[in-house]
Amino acid sequence: MADSRTAYRTCPFCEAACGLELTIAGERVVAARGDRDHVFSHGFVCPKGATFGQVTDDPDRLRRPLVRRAGTHVEVDWDEAFDVVAAGLRPVLETYGPHAVAIYLGNPNVHTMAGGLYLSPLVKALGTRNVFSASTVDQMPKHVSCGYLFGSPLTIPVPDLDRTDLLLMLGANPWESNGSLATAADFPGRLKAIQERAGRFIVVDPRRTRTAAHANEHLFIRPGTDAFLLFGIVHTLFADNLLNPSPYVEGVSAVGRLAEDFAPSVVAPVCGVPADRIRSLAHELAASPRAAVYGRIGTCTVEFGTLTSWLVDVVNALTGNLDRPGGVMFPLAPHVRRGKGTGKGFRVGRWHSRVRGLPEVKGELPVATLADEIETPGDEQVRALVTVAGNPALSTPNSGRLDRALSGLSFMVSVDPYLNETTRHADVVLPPPDAVRKGHYDFSFLALAVRNFAAYNPPVLPPLPGAMDECDILARLTAIVSGAPSSPAEPERLLDAALRAGPYGLTLEQLVASPHGIDLGPLEPRLPEVLRTPSGRVELCPEPLAADVERLRGALDREPGGLVLIGRRHLRSNNSWMHNVPALVKGRDRCTLQLHPADAARLDLTDGDDAQVTSRVGTLTARVEVTDTVMPGVVSLPHGWGHDVPGTRQTVAAAHPGVNSNVLTDESVIDPLSGNSVLNGIPVEIKPLVRS
Repeated sequence: MADSRTAYRTCPFCEAACGLELTIAGERVVAARGDRDHVFSHGFVCPKGATFGQVTDDPDRLRRPLVRRAGTHVEVDWDEAFDVVAAGLRPVLETYGPHAVAIYLGNPNVHTMAGGLYLSPLVKALGTRNVFSASTVDQMPKHVSCGYLFGSPLTIPVPDLDRTDLLLMLGANPWESNGSLATAADFPGRLKAIQERAGRFIVVDPRRTRTAAHANEHLFIRPGTDAFLLFGIVHTLFADNLLNPSPYVEGVSAVGRLAEDFAPSVVAPVCGVPADRIRSLAHELAASPRAAVYGRIGTCTVEFGTLTSWLVDVVNALTGNLDRPGGVMFPLAPHVRRGKGTGKGFRVGRWHSRVRGLPEVKGELPVATLADEIETPGDEQVRALVTVAGNPALSTPNSGRLDRALSGLSFMVSVDPYLNETTRHADVVLPPPDAVRKGHYDFSFLALAVRNFAAYNPPVLPPLPGAMDECDILARLTAIVSGAPSSPAEPERLLDAALRAGPYGLTLEQLVASPHGIDLGPLEPRLPEVLRTPSGRVELCPEPLAADVERLRGALDREPGGLVLIGRRHLRSNNSWMHNVPALVKGRDRCTLQLHPADAARLDLTDGDDAQVTSRVGTLTARVEVTDTVMPGVVSLPHGWGHDVPGTRQTVAAAHPGVNSNVLTDESVIDPLSGNSVLNGIPVEIKPLVRS
């Protein structure tokens, strides 16, 4: 292409951290493909990454701040926008105190340098206990279980995909999600490589997902019962003398006592996996010299999410596969300093929510109680809200209630590139620049990568006239709430300092000179260095987790019955904000209610019918898709849809609205140890839609 140039970029659309090769013509990205020389992704790209230019050039993307006047959002300059923010936030802080202001952080923050460097100062300046994020929607159980086991909620072991011979995956669909809490570019290719070296991977899921279809074996399981299956495996490891505990592990015998009541014959009727298969799974994991158990969103968004996340690593530890090549291992990110092997440990409940008394976890409260804090009068009632890169009006349980609550706030400011279902309530919307106009470094995902590497991308294009960098937006907000003078943000200087102090002694200059990244080698054993427990050991049976086993034991006699709802993921979708790209929503309708043929026949429903779906908190109408990819008794809707509300400016999404599955999820039901929302296994009733 004449007058074009090539630039390289890490894709910011999911956790895989793939390298992109961009073709730039003038001031536009006209093509995106996988970077074949990238040290981590080796040319892999998914449909989302291939639309990079369409996302950055989206005509609906906001380029200037918006202020709501007389119910309509109008463009203003930055100084006026921040003046409105100060006039809205400062009186709330001064009159009602810091806890009257809440902040919600969406998951796109982990894809930006601004999120990694400038959100913590903003939260600290606010001084509020009402901190909420997407973490309590999809991943907090893993943080809590790892916090108790290893002493830090950020010390998360990942499967060593490139060396394992046996991988057991629960509630994970990386063929479409590209992985989560395990950064693995070309996750599908790495799974195929396991099979090519005569290894196996087994998928446990209520749906026969695309990942399950490629697996050596797929086991259907009743939604929300993974903890029973895993405890059955643990029971077998003890009963059949299969233990080979990893080094630096204590509490093994205590775990054995807890497992006594969860024999395979006892848990099989609950989870739906045959007892003989549970036993053989235990034997296979114990016999393999390189095996790993990996659980993700499907294991976190359930009522026993923390116990399930804990048991995943209990099995890894009891079979000797924790911190062992081919098992699960701890990445060493280039910006993180090495530890000393001991610390203060992990605790929760340093404060509690005002209305429901829910404990703080990892510095935040469960987003399931945000509507309570807004709606309930009294001292420290939430009257103002700051959102950064999040859409809780779609992504949180009983989101219809939260959507109504947002309209009652005294003031709301959002940092977001779109006027969406959440930001339509904002008094001020502050749009960050698109990804090609700012530097990129993955603070979060390099600490979760299945192979150690480093990559930084400088801006590809200059800032648009009148634009403000996201780091400067957050720094300016911090100055407003703290009353301190604002100073220019310096993210690259901070990154360079972190790299120089890190384990490899890298510099930002080295990363800039290496546009395809720097390979830092395979994962290496890191125990006990990574531990932050007071004992300096992996504390396999912490008291809070042991105590919660009684709640699990009480569910052994629960009779399964009725239909339950689960979510699902699509390769061309990443939550709600990817639905405004034509290439990612074209084709057949993906926002359908999947239903097993036996259930469809019983309910007198056929493919293409409309059905009414009702839960304790809401009702919606969805198009039926009859398929045997879901097990009987289970129905499935994807998350992140429901783009049919007024006041938004997302033309493509509005033309493909779908339905919001979180109209049906229940904010009153959470995993008590982590505060995570329960979004899978929701009891529902379904009947054919009767049209008048």
